[in-house]
Amino acid sequence: MGTSRKTGLRIEESGKRVRAYLGGHLVADSTRPSLVWEIPYYPTYYFPEGDVRAELVEDGPGTRSPSRGEATAYTVKVDGAQAPGAALRYSELPGFVRLDWGAMDAWFEEDEEVFVHPRDPYTRVDVLASSRHVRVEVDGVTVAESSSPRLLFETGLPVRYYLPKPHVRMDLLEPTDTVSHCPYKGTAEYWSVRANGVSHQDLAWSYRTPLEESRKVAGLVCFYNEKVDIFVDGVLQERPKTKF
Repeated sequence: MGTSRKTGLRIEESGKRVRAYLGGHLVADSTRPSLVWEIPYYPTYYFPEGDVRAELVEDGPGTRSPSRGEATAYTVKVDGAQAPGAALRYSELPGFVRLDWGAMDAWFEEDEEVFVHPRDPYTRVDVLASSRHVRVEVDGVTVAESSSPRLLFETGLPVRYYLPKPHVRMDLLEPTDTVSHCPYKGTAEYWSVRANGVSHQDLAWSYRTPLEESRKVAGLVCFYNEKVDIFVDGVLQERPKTKF
Protein backbone atom coordinates (compact mmCIF):
# COMPACT_ATOMS: atom_id res chain seq x y z
CA MET A 1 0.00 0.00 0.00
CA GLY A 2 1.25 3.49 -0.73
CA THR A 3 0.31 7.14 -0.90
CA SER A 4 1.57 9.32 -3.70
CA ARG A 5 3.61 12.19 -2.26
CA LYS A 6 2.69 14.31 -5.24
CA THR A 7 -1.09 13.77 -5.25
CA GLY A 8 -1.85 12.56 -1.72
CA LEU A 9 -3.83 9.69 -3.28
CA ARG A 10 -3.70 6.17 -1.95
CA ILE A 11 -2.44 4.10 -4.89
CA GLU A 12 -1.18 0.55 -5.23
CA GLU A 13 -0.63 -1.97 -7.99
CA SER A 14 -3.07 -4.85 -8.13
CA GLY A 15 -1.72 -8.35 -8.65
CA LYS A 16 -4.87 -9.39 -10.55
CA ARG A 17 -5.44 -9.64 -14.25
CA VAL A 18 -8.29 -7.22 -14.97
CA ARG A 19 -10.33 -6.95 -18.15
CA ALA A 20 -13.11 -4.60 -19.26
CA TYR A 21 -15.53 -5.20 -22.14
CA LEU A 22 -17.87 -3.02 -24.19
CA GLY A 23 -20.39 -4.50 -26.61
CA GLY A 24 -18.79 -7.88 -26.06
CA HIS A 25 -15.41 -6.57 -27.22
CA LEU A 26 -12.25 -6.25 -25.16
CA VAL A 27 -11.48 -2.67 -24.13
CA ALA A 28 -8.60 -3.23 -21.70
CA ASP A 29 -6.61 -6.22 -20.48
CA SER A 30 -3.92 -5.75 -17.85
CA THR A 31 -1.91 -7.79 -15.38
CA ARG A 32 -0.62 -4.57 -13.82
CA PRO A 33 -3.57 -2.25 -13.19
CA SER A 34 -3.40 0.22 -10.35
CA LEU A 35 -5.97 0.64 -7.60
CA VAL A 36 -6.69 4.30 -6.82
CA TRP A 37 -8.82 5.26 -3.82
CA GLU A 38 -10.70 8.27 -5.21
CA ILE A 39 -13.13 7.92 -2.28
CA PRO A 40 -12.58 6.14 1.05
CA TYR A 41 -15.08 3.30 0.49
CA TYR A 42 -13.54 1.39 -2.40
CA PRO A 43 -10.88 1.80 -5.13
CA THR A 44 -11.06 2.40 -8.89
CA TYR A 45 -8.98 0.64 -11.54
CA TYR A 46 -6.53 2.65 -13.64
CA PHE A 47 -5.00 0.89 -16.66
CA PRO A 48 -1.55 1.49 -18.12
CA GLU A 49 -2.08 3.14 -21.50
CA GLY A 50 -0.42 0.25 -23.29
CA ASP A 51 -3.00 -2.19 -21.93
CA VAL A 52 -5.99 -0.35 -23.40
CA ARG A 53 -7.00 -2.11 -26.61
CA ALA A 54 -9.84 0.20 -27.69
CA GLU A 55 -9.54 3.42 -29.67
CA LEU A 56 -9.73 6.55 -27.52
CA VAL A 57 -11.09 9.63 -29.30
CA GLU A 58 -10.55 12.87 -27.43
CA ASP A 59 -13.75 14.66 -26.36
CA GLY A 60 -12.18 17.61 -24.57
CA PRO A 61 -11.53 18.67 -20.97
CA GLY A 62 -13.07 16.62 -18.18
CA THR A 63 -13.79 17.66 -14.61
CA ARG A 64 -10.65 18.71 -12.77
CA SER A 65 -9.78 16.74 -9.64
CA PRO A 66 -7.98 18.41 -6.69
CA SER A 67 -5.81 15.31 -6.25
CA ARG A 68 -5.57 13.96 -9.82
CA GLY A 69 -5.24 17.24 -11.68
CA GLU A 70 -6.59 18.29 -15.06
CA ALA A 71 -8.67 15.69 -16.88
CA THR A 72 -9.07 14.92 -20.56
CA ALA A 73 -12.15 12.90 -21.57
CA TYR A 74 -12.27 10.36 -24.40
CA THR A 75 -14.90 8.35 -26.23
CA VAL A 76 -14.12 4.64 -26.11
CA LYS A 77 -14.57 2.96 -29.52
CA VAL A 78 -14.17 -0.76 -30.19
CA ASP A 79 -15.55 -2.77 -33.12
CA GLY A 80 -18.57 -0.53 -33.67
CA ALA A 81 -19.43 -0.08 -30.00
CA GLN A 82 -18.72 3.24 -28.34
CA ALA A 83 -19.07 4.95 -24.97
CA PRO A 84 -18.71 8.76 -25.02
CA GLY A 85 -16.65 10.23 -22.20
CA ALA A 86 -16.00 6.79 -20.70
CA ALA A 87 -12.21 7.19 -20.49
CA LEU A 88 -10.23 9.81 -18.60
CA ARG A 89 -6.58 10.74 -18.41
CA TYR A 90 -5.38 12.89 -15.49
CA SER A 91 -2.36 15.16 -15.52
CA GLU A 92 -1.14 13.92 -12.13
CA LEU A 93 -1.41 10.25 -13.13
CA PRO A 94 0.46 10.22 -16.44
CA GLY A 95 0.53 6.98 -18.40
CA PHE A 96 -2.76 5.72 -16.96
CA VAL A 97 -6.32 5.58 -18.25
CA ARG A 98 -9.41 5.49 -16.06
CA LEU A 99 -12.42 3.65 -17.52
CA ASP A 100 -15.88 4.46 -16.21
CA TRP A 101 -17.14 1.31 -14.50
CA GLY A 102 -20.81 1.79 -15.42
CA ALA A 103 -20.05 2.60 -19.05
CA MET A 104 -18.51 -0.83 -19.61
CA ASP A 105 -20.66 -3.93 -20.11
CA ALA A 106 -18.57 -6.32 -18.05
CA TRP A 107 -15.52 -6.44 -15.81
CA PHE A 108 -13.41 -9.45 -14.86
CA GLU A 109 -10.83 -9.99 -12.13
CA GLU A 110 -8.92 -12.99 -13.45
CA ASP A 111 -11.75 -15.14 -14.91
CA GLU A 112 -14.47 -14.14 -12.44
CA GLU A 113 -16.94 -11.41 -13.32
CA VAL A 114 -17.08 -8.54 -10.83
CA PHE A 115 -20.06 -6.28 -10.28
CA VAL A 116 -20.68 -2.74 -8.96
CA HIS A 117 -17.04 -1.74 -8.31
CA PRO A 118 -13.62 -3.34 -7.77
CA ARG A 119 -13.23 -5.45 -4.67
CA ASP A 120 -11.21 -3.64 -2.03
CA PRO A 121 -8.28 -5.89 -1.02
CA TYR A 122 -8.65 -4.57 2.53
CA THR A 123 -12.34 -5.45 2.87
CA ARG A 124 -13.15 -8.81 4.44
CA VAL A 125 -16.51 -10.54 4.85
CA ASP A 126 -16.97 -13.18 7.59
CA VAL A 127 -20.28 -14.97 8.22
CA LEU A 128 -20.50 -16.74 11.57
CA ALA A 129 -23.22 -18.94 13.04
CA SER A 130 -24.33 -17.72 16.46
CA SER A 131 -26.59 -18.74 19.34
CA ARG A 132 -27.10 -15.15 20.51
CA HIS A 133 -30.74 -14.14 20.91
CA VAL A 134 -31.64 -11.40 18.43
CA ARG A 135 -34.94 -9.55 18.43
CA VAL A 136 -35.93 -6.85 15.95
CA GLU A 137 -38.53 -4.17 16.66
CA VAL A 138 -40.08 -1.65 14.29
CA ASP A 139 -42.11 1.09 15.95
CA GLY A 140 -42.42 -1.08 19.06
CA VAL A 141 -43.62 -4.17 17.14
CA THR A 142 -41.48 -7.33 17.22
CA VAL A 143 -40.97 -8.31 13.58
CA ALA A 144 -38.26 -10.96 14.02
CA GLU A 145 -36.78 -13.04 16.81
CA SER A 146 -34.17 -15.78 16.63
CA SER A 147 -31.60 -17.67 18.67
CA SER A 148 -29.89 -19.00 15.54
CA PRO A 149 -28.82 -15.93 13.57
CA ARG A 150 -25.90 -15.67 11.19
CA LEU A 151 -23.71 -12.66 11.93
CA LEU A 152 -22.05 -10.99 8.96
CA PHE A 153 -18.93 -8.96 9.68
CA GLU A 154 -17.82 -6.70 6.82
CA THR A 155 -14.87 -4.34 7.14
CA GLY A 156 -16.01 -0.79 7.83
CA LEU A 157 -19.67 -1.65 8.47
CA PRO A 158 -21.63 -2.60 11.60
CA VAL A 159 -22.33 -6.27 12.25
CA ARG A 160 -25.41 -7.40 10.34
CA TYR A 161 -27.84 -9.92 11.84
CA TYR A 162 -29.26 -12.37 9.29
CA LEU A 163 -32.27 -14.33 10.52
CA PRO A 164 -34.06 -17.43 9.15
CA LYS A 165 -37.37 -16.60 7.46
CA PRO A 166 -39.38 -18.84 9.86
CA HIS A 167 -38.17 -16.52 12.64
CA VAL A 168 -39.36 -13.39 10.81
CA ARG A 169 -42.93 -12.03 10.71
CA MET A 170 -43.08 -12.33 6.94
CA ASP A 171 -46.77 -11.38 7.13
CA LEU A 172 -45.60 -7.88 8.09
CA LEU A 173 -43.11 -7.64 5.22
CA GLU A 174 -44.11 -6.19 1.86
CA PRO A 175 -41.83 -6.84 -1.15
CA THR A 176 -40.66 -3.76 -3.04
CA ASP A 177 -39.05 -3.21 -6.43
CA THR A 178 -35.77 -2.14 -4.82
CA VAL A 179 -32.63 -4.15 -5.56
CA SER A 180 -29.03 -3.49 -4.62
CA HIS A 181 -25.75 -4.98 -5.78
CA CYS A 182 -22.61 -5.73 -3.79
CA PRO A 183 -19.30 -7.08 -5.16
CA TYR A 184 -18.88 -9.22 -2.01
CA LYS A 185 -22.44 -10.47 -1.45
CA GLY A 186 -24.36 -10.28 -4.74
CA THR A 187 -27.86 -8.98 -5.54
CA ALA A 188 -30.34 -8.26 -2.75
CA GLU A 189 -34.12 -7.98 -2.80
CA TYR A 190 -35.95 -5.73 -0.33
CA TRP A 191 -39.08 -5.53 1.82
CA SER A 192 -40.87 -2.71 3.56
CA VAL A 193 -42.21 -3.43 7.05
CA ARG A 194 -45.78 -2.62 8.09
CA ALA A 195 -46.09 -1.82 11.79
CA ASN A 196 -48.95 -0.07 13.56
CA GLY A 197 -50.59 0.67 10.22
CA VAL A 198 -47.51 2.43 8.82
CA SER A 199 -45.31 1.07 6.00
CA HIS A 200 -41.60 1.64 6.65
CA GLN A 201 -39.83 1.57 3.30
CA ASP A 202 -37.03 -0.88 2.49
CA LEU A 203 -36.04 -1.87 6.03
CA ALA A 204 -35.17 -5.52 5.28
CA TRP A 205 -33.29 -7.38 2.57
CA SER A 206 -32.16 -10.85 1.56
CA TYR A 207 -29.72 -12.49 -0.87
CA ARG A 208 -31.30 -15.45 -2.67
CA THR A 209 -28.08 -16.53 -4.36
CA PRO A 210 -25.17 -14.70 -2.72
CA LEU A 211 -21.60 -14.86 -3.95
CA GLU A 212 -19.31 -17.57 -2.63
CA GLU A 213 -17.81 -15.61 0.29
CA SER A 214 -21.29 -14.78 1.59
CA ARG A 215 -23.17 -17.98 0.69
CA LYS A 216 -24.01 -18.74 4.33
CA VAL A 217 -26.57 -15.90 4.39
CA ALA A 218 -28.52 -17.30 1.41
CA GLY A 219 -32.24 -16.83 1.95
CA LEU A 220 -31.85 -15.20 5.37
CA VAL A 221 -33.39 -11.81 6.21
CA CYS A 222 -31.51 -8.80 7.55
CA PHE A 223 -32.76 -5.47 8.88
CA TYR A 224 -31.01 -2.09 8.82
CA ASN A 225 -29.42 -1.57 12.25
CA GLU A 226 -29.54 2.14 11.43
CA LYS A 227 -33.36 2.20 11.14
CA VAL A 228 -34.79 -0.42 13.53
CA ASP A 229 -34.35 -1.40 17.17
CA ILE A 230 -32.25 -4.54 17.59
CA PHE A 231 -31.91 -6.33 20.93
CA VAL A 232 -29.04 -8.79 21.34
CA ASP A 233 -29.31 -11.04 24.38
CA GLY A 234 -31.88 -8.58 25.73
CA VAL A 235 -29.68 -5.49 25.30
CA LEU A 236 -30.84 -2.73 22.94
CA GLN A 237 -28.06 -1.97 20.45
CA GLU A 238 -27.10 1.59 19.61
CA ARG A 239 -28.11 2.55 16.09
CA PRO A 240 -24.90 2.97 14.07
CA LYS A 241 -24.22 5.95 11.84
CA THR A 242 -23.28 4.87 8.33
CA LYS A 243 -23.72 6.00 4.72
CA PHE A 244 -26.97 3.98 4.76
